[in-house]
Amino acid sequence: MGKCSIAFFILTFVYMVGAFSARDLSLPTPVNGLSWTFYNTSCPSLESIVRKRIDFYLNQDITQAAGLLRLHFHDCFVQGCDGSVLLSGTSSERVAAPNLSLRKMAFTIINNIKARVEAACSGIVSCADILALAARDSVNKAGGPFYRLPLGRRDSLGFANKSTVNDSIPAPTFNVTGLMSVFSRKNLTLRDLVALSGGHTIGRANCSSFDNRLHNSTTGENEEDPTLDQTFANHLFLTCPTNTSVNTTNLDIRSPNVFDNKYYVNLLNRQTLFTSDQTLYSDSRTRDFVIGFAGNQTSFFEQFVLSMLKMGQLSVLTRSQGEIRKHCEVPNPTSSVFSIFNPQVSSSSYST
Repeated sequence: MGKCSIAFFILTFVYMVGAFSARDLSLPTPVNGLSWTFYNTSCPSLESIVRKRIDFYLNQDITQAAGLLRLHFHDCFVQGCDGSVLLSGTSSERVAAPNLSLRKMAFTIINNIKARVEAACSGIVSCADILALAARDSVNKAGGPFYRLPLGRRDSLGFANKSTVNDSIPAPTFNVTGLMSVFSRKNLTLRDLVALSGGHTIGRANCSSFDNRLHNSTTGENEEDPTLDQTFANHLFLTCPTNTSVNTTNLDIRSPNVFDNKYYVNLLNRQTLFTSDQTLYSDSRTRDFVIGFAGNQTSFFEQFVLSMLKMGQLSVLTRSQGEIRKHCEVPNPTSSVFSIFNPQVSSSSYST
């Protein structure tokens, strides 16, 4: 065997080992009511339908992967993975400040998938499960790991109020202490924090999300965050010349549309947008995780899978709780939309 053939064999073997370990981890036991085989009999075509629609949309625009992943995050972090973020209305979660920048197309894609699933298996599959599957398949389509998902979530009957949304979604200006004040309430660890933050390897951000690193909040004058790489900062000032700029830019300057570990490489080089990103490298509590993921993409993928599975089972509704919505944006005709914190809601309707 020639040297080139040997090298090719070694690279192929390394790739296969990485792919295998990211896909075939020892996965945690699903929470009560969820199952690895939940729809095997009732809707066996579910995962195929979701995958084909994700392929359809992302083949046209791969940037939608970030929007779908973020939508899943924002659903799970507020009152659990119950599809409540998908409900529309003048007082819904969607109009709370942290959710105003969620991609409209992400909602459209979920609604389209739901219609396809309803045509195949009417009244069987929840919007919450479809959102979890769409996020998983979007990550994989963008180059990230594929992993099994426990299913069986049911949809909420209502949504959280604005103050709860504001309190539950970590802000891009947070440091590690602020981030963990949110994550620890979800029983998510520092390792989970760093791994889930790796979702910022795809997507874009508005200038307003990182303006605190460029301009004085009171005077609007240029005031550069000293933790920014100078060349990177110069680029950001071109994109966001004033504190009222409304432009957007990629979260990952190295491979903006590929789900990989370059986000962590960016952290090492002080080339990330948010305070909440750079703090993961600046803070000694999380720095080693960042360094480890930057040097080993397989390690990042494995932990991302575990952390996603953990997050994706937060306060899920199962069995007789909630409902299976026919349309993701509205409750079923026999239901009525109300705040999850309405005192008339029975505590038996929601998991704790």
